[in-house]
Amino acid sequence: MITIFKFKKLLLISSTILIFAGCSSKNEVAEYNKPALYWYNKMIKQISNNDLDAADDTYTSLESEHRNSPLLETSLLILINAHIDEEEYSLANFYLDEYSKRYSLSENIDYTRFLKIKANFLGFKYQLRDQELLENTISEIDNFKKRYYKSPYLPLVETMNSRLYMAKASLDKEISELYTRVDKPEAAKIYAKKVEESWINQKEIVPVKVPFFRSLFE
Repeated sequence: MITIFKFKKLLLISSTILIFAGCSSKNEVAEYNKPALYWYNKMIKQISNNDLDAADDTYTSLESEHRNSPLLETSLLILINAHIDEEEYSLANFYLDEYSKRYSLSENIDYTRFLKIKANFLGFKYQLRDQELLENTISEIDNFKKRYYKSPYLPLVETMNSRLYMAKASLDKEISELYTRVDKPEAAKIYAKKVEESWINQKEIVPVKVPFFRSLFE
């Protein structure tokens, strides 16, 4: 049986919970209709605390409430770099595509094109499974060299280009050897010819080291 004393104690606890719940609801409501600078500073703090999920949400609030704010472009660039630093290349590319659509005439467009190449380059980890990514990135580099030949990022792009061509030559060599092993000489010749036609010296082709457990699936 609940005594009057216990009943009053339970009532007090319930009231306290409701008060805190009410305060919490008020705080959540207060997170709307904030100035652009508020969202910007909040996002920077979240990134510095390595809370990128929260930073993504805060950027969404900034973008939805202040679509024409000059802080939006800077916030997007900061968020892109943060995701690249955390090796979250798919998210970085998502924001890079958004940037290209929104700021196609920006003076920073060559920088973001460079970041996209960088994200793809760093994301290239599985030699025999990322063939499409390899080809697409080389194509993007060719386009970058034609369109932004005066860009200060061109030397970095050229360095990535050289390493990707080495990876491509290594991949073609692996495929040629694979076709030789399965007794398909014509296919083997096609890929061997690709290696010969590449501007990479065959002595420079260093096979990518693949862990044994992963090599079983490649």
